[in-house]
Amino acid sequence: MKKLLFLLVLLVFTGATAQDSYLQCGKIVDVESGKILSEKTIVISGNKIIEIKNGFVAGGDQDQVVDLKSKTILPGFIDMHVHIESESSPSRYLEAFTMNEADVAFESTVYAKRTLMAGFTTVRDLGGSGVNIALKNAINKGTVVGPRIFTAGKALATTGGHADPTNGRSNELMGDPGPKEGVVNSPADGRKAVRQRYKDGADVIKITATGGVLSVAKNGQNPQFTIEEIKAITETAKDYGMLTAAHAHGDEGMQRAILGGIKTIEHGTLMSEETMELMIKYNTYMVPTISAGQEAARLAKIPNYLPPVVAKKALEIGPKLNATFAKAYKKGVSIAFGTDSGVSPHGDNAKEFIYMNKAGMPIIEALRSATITNAMLLGEKELGQIKEGYLADIVAVNENPLDNVETLTDVIFVMKEGVVYKQ
Repeated sequence: MKKLLFLLVLLVFTGATAQDSYLQCGKIVDVESGKILSEKTIVISGNKIIEIKNGFVAGGDQDQVVDLKSKTILPGFIDMHVHIESESSPSRYLEAFTMNEADVAFESTVYAKRTLMAGFTTVRDLGGSGVNIALKNAINKGTVVGPRIFTAGKALATTGGHADPTNGRSNELMGDPGPKEGVVNSPADGRKAVRQRYKDGADVIKITATGGVLSVAKNGQNPQFTIEEIKAITETAKDYGMLTAAHAHGDEGMQRAILGGIKTIEHGTLMSEETMELMIKYNTYMVPTISAGQEAARLAKIPNYLPPVVAKKALEIGPKLNATFAKAYKKGVSIAFGTDSGVSPHGDNAKEFIYMNKAGMPIIEALRSATITNAMLLGEKELGQIKEGYLADIVAVNENPLDNVETLTDVIFVMKEGVVYKQ
């Protein structure tokens, strides 16, 4: 009797009695081959896919069966450019003075859940106040519901550049922020800033290689880092195993970022053919964020929604993203899916698929950019596909997205690491 009791306790504590999940899938999009697999059952144990069976199979009495026979199944999507802490609003610029970190944190949990429910099981957050690091940790602990987050913490800027946190403030409040606050003015500053981000708990490094649209500064495209500064940042980031990204609208700043060793160019709005060739040569990826361009241009037309200096830039730069992406894709530049959500609403991330497709990218390639490509860039070998041994990040939609891309904006089932969050 004692031996039997011991074995029962052992089974419980080793997880041997835990139920498996059987997802009975009408169609599965194999993003690698581009083929549609019909009538399959995905078997999940713990947080991983352990088998994909032919036909609709049920497990034992203790197992969970999920009927998705009329749905199309895909791997969870990965968005390489979000700002999970905030979202565009008429009061956004005032909120820097009225909101505490706790206020930002509570709002960020709403945006995180909305993003996960849209089918995005992983995101790369490219800059906030640092709350994004705490949010990442809370999600990893299971305290908060949201996507897996790889975060830059606070983005790196130059004095007065895009992402200088004191832009637009009075002289009394402006101060002289440095590497700790994410402001860099020399190679030494760059190295210190990267190490500070690592110490803070960031996973990736983002610089603002040119001026930007939404910062309270007049120039939205001038280069803002020297090549020497960028090289110091990328070399230090490599030492710490951190992927690098550069916000860039202007062409000269993009070229400096590419030559300086940056891996992903965010936006790339005014990219020349010469820069496209450099990106191909150095295997640098473009993250187009067409959603942000569309949304910024829309908001700029609403009276008093954006400060005048920002609205002017939004009307000039925003509408150009679509055409630049189309040209870069046709040229052969490698593309990684990213939206800049936070400029556009969180939860609308999948609209980027529609914009990419309308600009000339086949739907299957857009899906690969949001799964296989992004998983590879993040160094995650168990994400981005529905395969045995991969993490069970799985979403479902009502129709075959290869026939109707808009179905991707209506995700009806979300599983992350074997846990069902939406059904």
